[in-house]
Amino acid sequence: MYTTYKCSPPVTGNTKAVLTLNSFQKGGDGGGPSQCDNQYHSDDTPVVALSTGWYSGGDRCLNYITISANGRSVKAKVVDECDSTMGCDDEHDYQPSCPNNIVDASKAVWKALGIPEGDWGDYEITWSDA
Repeated sequence: MYTTYKCSPPVTGNTKAVLTLNSFQKGGDGGGPSQCDNQYHSDDTPVVALSTGWYSGGDRCLNYITISANGRSVKAKVVDECDSTMGCDDEHDYQPSCPNNIVDASKAVWKALGIPEGDWGDYEITWSDA
């Protein structure tokens, strides 16, 4: 049993979140194609998945958000949901459900923010709709 969430904190101009690392490429740890466009995306492209509440039933699909951390900002396209309501099943690679405050990002986002690779994993950020 894992904790699940149906909501996320309200989005402001400076929403606090935790940046996590994901591969949206075919064969990457993100699983199947992205929900927004049924496509895979290169690790060199700044794309993200948002926790279920922020994903908002796909309302942010293919829109950009601005992520800020480490004194830098980057725009990234929302292409997927980091499911906060389901987990521990085949579709989710038997991973626990996503917390409600996650921006799950490609390597390109981490690189653009200038975060040293040794710090990749969980990193406190802020974000807003672009």
